Amino acid sequence: MRALLFLALFSTAALAQEPPAWFTESLLDLREDVAEAAAQKKRVLIYFGQDGCPYCRRLMEVNFRQAGIAKKTQQHFVALALNIWGDREVTWTDGTVTTEKQLAARLKVQFTPTILFLDERGKVALRLNGYYQPHDFDAALDRAAGTVPHHRSRAPASPTLNAQPFFKAPPYDLRRGAGAKPLAVLFETPSCAQCDELHAVAFKRQEILEQTARFDFYRLDAASREALVLPDGRRALASAWANELRVGYVPTLVLFDARGREVFRAEAYLRPFHLAGALDYVSSGAYAREPSFQRFLQAKAERMKSRGERVDLWD
Repeated sequence: MRALLFLALFSTAALAQEPPAWFTESLLDLREDVAEAAAQKKRVLIYFGQDGCPYCRRLMEVNFRQAGIAKKTQQHFVALALNIWGDREVTWTDGTVTTEKQLAARLKVQFTPTILFLDERGKVALRLNGYYQPHDFDAALDRAAGTVPHHRSRAPASPTLNAQPFFKAPPYDLRRGAGAKPLAVLFETPSCAQCDELHAVAFKRQEILEQTARFDFYRLDAASREALVLPDGRRALASAWANELRVGYVPTLVLFDARGREVFRAEAYLRPFHLAGALDYVSSGAYAREPSFQRFLQAKAERMKSRGERVDLWD
């Protein structure tokens, strides 16, 4: 019933595309998969998806249809597909026997697609939360395969940061006081194509601008030496704090509650519906009642459709 409801709810969105034929059919004992991949001098790629996910379909139909990406993925990885709501039995790398959906919950998979790259010891070498456009996904494959040391965007982008009127001006004191709003911290860098698109598309949308007003909203250059007072009162440089928070990609939006505790983050290529949903998830306090962001989005879309509003997960 849940699957039927989900498919009906997102009838206007394309259903998830099946993974390419070169994905591996596995018994899902990941200890064996890691060992077999290592014997081939490869690593394991685990894709978490779900039906009705336009980001998943775009990953399959756009990214994996690019000859260079498909060739590189097959050359360096053994690719496996899991369903975040699935019931197939999975043995994790530590020997724990679980199901697809239980493993997704254990690994805190909040976005689809989420991709985990496991190294030769079964440790997570790299994690991609959400959809990455082909040029960034291609660079992430290089990093996950260990062929380059750092992720670099391969698209031309603005050499300067984009401004928004709702960004708080320096000096940056992120401490929360009595009656404070929740805190939003957007990490960007210059020459970031996805950052440019975030500003050109998402930050033009009224529903997102309404949500930004519910936060004290700061934008930081993840590579800068800008001085900050952190939510816990410590002093640090922006770059050091980005490293402490393990901000691996830009843009990354880290959301904190009114007490200054991180409660959610949004990374990679978020379209307006999902970005607005992430902000609403925190500003409304829903994260405290519903641990699954996907279920929150599903309920939000149901309410919108019941009011006759258009729901487009990709627009």
